[in-house]
Amino acid sequence: MGTRGPVGKRTETRTRRNKTDEAGVAVKKAPASATVKRPAADPSWHKVIKGWYWSLETSGQSKFYEDSDWQAARFTAHYASSVLKAAESPENPSALRAASIRQIWSMMGDLMTTESARRRVRVELIRPGAGEGDGEGAEVVDIDDFREDYA
Repeated sequence: MGTRGPVGKRTETRTRRNKTDEAGVAVKKAPASATVKRPAADPSWHKVIKGWYWSLETSGQSKFYEDSDWQAARFTAHYASSVLKAAESPENPSALRAASIRQIWSMMGDLMTTESARRRVRVELIRPGAGEGDGEGAEVVDIDDFREDYA
């Protein structure tokens, strides 16, 4: 499970690079399964949820997914789809409930689908050719100069 509190910095901006976590425990490793296949999306899911589910396959964090993670994603998609469909139902319209949205967001976070969730579990995705902008030497723009130039 990830850590609580503020989202950690990216590795290139951290000053310490420990081989253990905050509790002084080294990472435990086990062999991963040889092949992992994403289960098909259910055609009856809400279109927004289908798009989210399909995007997982091309997202970088899915390289870490095991079969059980794909099943968790499938369950999340099923639950989120039922919540969205119920909210849009003309027979029984209901507003989206904050508790349902919070639960769905938490389930998606467990699958590392946001930058903050990935940082909490210390997974960083690097795009080819990227790396400039967050590290040292990045250009800093003075907002007052910007306002004067474009005012």
